[in-house]
Amino acid sequence: MYDYMNDDQLPVESRQNMDLPKIEDAVRMILEAIGEDTSREGLQETPKRVARMYAEIFSGLHRDVKEDVKVFNEPGNDEMILIGDIPFYSMCEHHLLPFHGKAHVVYIPREGKILGLSKVARIVDTLSRKPQVQERLTSEIADKIIEAVDARSVCVVIEAEHLCMTMRGIRKPGSKTVTSAMRGGCRTDARTRNEALALINRQRTGT
Repeated sequence: MYDYMNDDQLPVESRQNMDLPKIEDAVRMILEAIGEDTSREGLQETPKRVARMYAEIFSGLHRDVKEDVKVFNEPGNDEMILIGDIPFYSMCEHHLLPFHGKAHVVYIPREGKILGLSKVARIVDTLSRKPQVQERLTSEIADKIIEAVDARSVCVVIEAEHLCMTMRGIRKPGSKTVTSAMRGGCRTDARTRNEALALINRQRTGT
């Protein structure tokens, strides 16, 4: 069995909290169950590869998003901030198939408290690295932005393609699912909401 605890390339959280040898055993059982020969050359290392991959793509299960937050004080800054076209990859919890796309985050700071731009992308990345549904991911991002800087308003829009729709079932490649989450003024004030959505649309269309 592979010694995962000494693999420095794997996230520390995964090495400490995931039973990676058990994942190996499970993958081997799945391959046997579908009628494959796990002893053939192409599959001999597959259980280990999948376990190492899961340690990476599910690392958000054991990482505190607060570790990704860096707050700066910019007195007087109370205008909208957009961090758009943030790429992400996640795993649908219903079929354990990927969904991927882009996240757009708009927020209005309170009392000049702003997030480092890369930290917003890091929040998206961490929350996407676990079994997810797009609707929950969208809400979690908005809630974490509110929690981090007590923002006056937050708008999160995610557009994604789901492989559970494109490679199985209905098989509609290219179809996109769009979800949004509004908090604070973006939820209660139509003008603020429309301004945030217009800003995101300009980012998406390049106009």
